[in-house]
Amino acid sequence: MNILVLNTGSSSLKFQLVCVDGKSENVLASGLIDRIGGEALIHLTVAGKTSKQTAPLRDISQALAHLIKALQKLHDQIPGFQSLADIHGVGHRVVHGGERFQSSVLITPAIQASIVDCIELAPLHNPSNIKGIEAMQEILGPNISQVAVFDTAFHATMPETAWLYALPYSSYRRHKIRRYGFHGTSYRYVSEKYRSLSGTSLKDCNIIIFHLGNGCSAVAIREGRSIDTSMGMTPTEGLVMGTRSGDLDPAALELLATKEGMTLNEVQIMLNRNSGLLGISGITSDMRDLVAEVDEHQDRRAQLAIDIFCYRARKYLGSYMAAVGPVKAVIFSGGIGENSALVREKITSGLEHMGINFDTERNTSHPQGKDSIISKPESPVEIRVIATNEEIMIARDTRFLIEREPKL
Repeated sequence: MNILVLNTGSSSLKFQLVCVDGKSENVLASGLIDRIGGEALIHLTVAGKTSKQTAPLRDISQALAHLIKALQKLHDQIPGFQSLADIHGVGHRVVHGGERFQSSVLITPAIQASIVDCIELAPLHNPSNIKGIEAMQEILGPNISQVAVFDTAFHATMPETAWLYALPYSSYRRHKIRRYGFHGTSYRYVSEKYRSLSGTSLKDCNIIIFHLGNGCSAVAIREGRSIDTSMGMTPTEGLVMGTRSGDLDPAALELLATKEGMTLNEVQIMLNRNSGLLGISGITSDMRDLVAEVDEHQDRRAQLAIDIFCYRARKYLGSYMAAVGPVKAVIFSGGIGENSALVREKITSGLEHMGINFDTERNTSHPQGKDSIISKPESPVEIRVIATNEEIMIARDTRFLIEREPKL
């Protein structure tokens, strides 16, 4: 079964065309369309070859139409794909499912309306996800089977003590203000991969995972279930990120808004687009560039941004060790987690008193893109690096739901 997996943003579109047969997944094509809304940059990979081009694409609908035409033109290079009839389903990453969606679902008009109802919880993300769903209905026809896979769903198992904020209870009862958590699809993939690699049962799957990329979060998992996570009602809470602040005192925002004459919207923009690594360093939100600045120019603020990023993660590691109980493994994933030996070392070294015995040689020799153990053999708590693949998880869910609940 060929599944088209889509991750639609306000100005970008990531995709994979995946053949899923129940035993394995084979990526037939993948790519990224960036800077949608102007002269878009298009990267398309088929049969191991990547092409790059530009095209004026006004919105997500035009970007998806362009993508489908590009796949049709390359059909002779894509095994098992000759026409649009060979797309058997579409899987969408949907950022926020609120309390309604605790697992992936086959999209119906009623489901689509409920996703719209979640827009107020994710005004920057859900509208783009909905546009992707509507565009595929238009391009592939109303009978195409589509599945929504929610970032928040994995965290539906958190206890009330973890997700309820210490606000007046009416704020939750009336407006559903609470912690939801994100990166759930990535966490589900990584935790399942860990169990497969280690032979660990679901009952013994007591782990902590760091998803570190431009967006960053951590999750505490007990018996294979999320019991706490660092992101909150929105993806702004928690760890320091590329451009997001993470945890901070809300009183500072009131003071800043008063002193600078900022509106609430301007404050939100600052927290989500101009803070984090970018805000501290004043240079960039990219960890690779910050490390280079320190290596080449000994830039003090670049070093400070790296140190604060790692310190915040280290604090969460300690708190989640307490929350989970006996932990079997600490796992790094995401672009930074998988590729930055420096970040992994700064977060986990010197924690022997917590049963974490970091191995410098294993860490520095970790092959990028591979799964490996970077703790010492005698370490009571393993440290692992596992490459995430949210698209494969979405493809699996889409195939499962289409076969279980075929569209009439």
